[in-house]
Amino acid sequence: MTLALRFDAVLFDCDGVLVDSEAITNGVLRDMLQEAGWTLTAAECMRLFLGKALRDERAMIEARTGRPLTEAWLARFRERRNARLEREVGAIAGAPAAVERIHAAFGGRIACASGADRFKVELQLARCGLASFFAGRVFSGHEMPRSKPAPDVYLAAAAALGADPRRCAVVEDTVPGTTAGVAAGATVFGYSPPEAGHAGPAALRAAGAAHVFTDMRELPALLAAGRRRLSAPRLP
Repeated sequence: MTLALRFDAVLFDCDGVLVDSEAITNGVLRDMLQEAGWTLTAAECMRLFLGKALRDERAMIEARTGRPLTEAWLARFRERRNARLEREVGAIAGAPAAVERIHAAFGGRIACASGADRFKVELQLARCGLASFFAGRVFSGHEMPRSKPAPDVYLAAAAALGADPRRCAVVEDTVPGTTAGVAAGATVFGYSPPEAGHAGPAALRAAGAAHVFTDMRELPALLAAGRRRLSAPRLP
């Protein structure tokens, strides 16, 4: 199928880009940190932890709570987080339709590359009706040597699609994720709606985002720059 496409593949972050989960996850985290002795406002918790893996923030959490960040604590966090996501998570406005259009336009050459654990990513995609578009193409930073802001998860996703990372578009809403996409060599589209829980346009541009947009419904047109024609085989 011949398409007018600027990129060979599109790699999506999950939280804050496809699913509206950041406030839910950070709410659980804030509650559990308060129970451990560290009181944060919702905005402070978001600023400190947005787009980051908890395991990478172990030293800071232990210093502020005075307690070790144990595997048992992390397991309780995931259990409480997952229960709330099951009840409350929804899709980002405009994301399902945008993903459907992009999946069709790119012949299935899209992937979800998240810093979160696989169970969380797949739970959320299923709950939001997006799982079929990413079947077999979900990548977790927990399964990589390094999580975001390192580029590992985006490099793995591009390799699985047989795409040169430099010919990939990455869709991100956080500074660590944008940094990861840029480090992979991709062109980053920064999603920055006015609602809380997303990095601002200036921060995303400073991290290297080539384009910043505010409405997910804009994304298909932004990707369809049509700089060259290529043959995009449909993936199974």
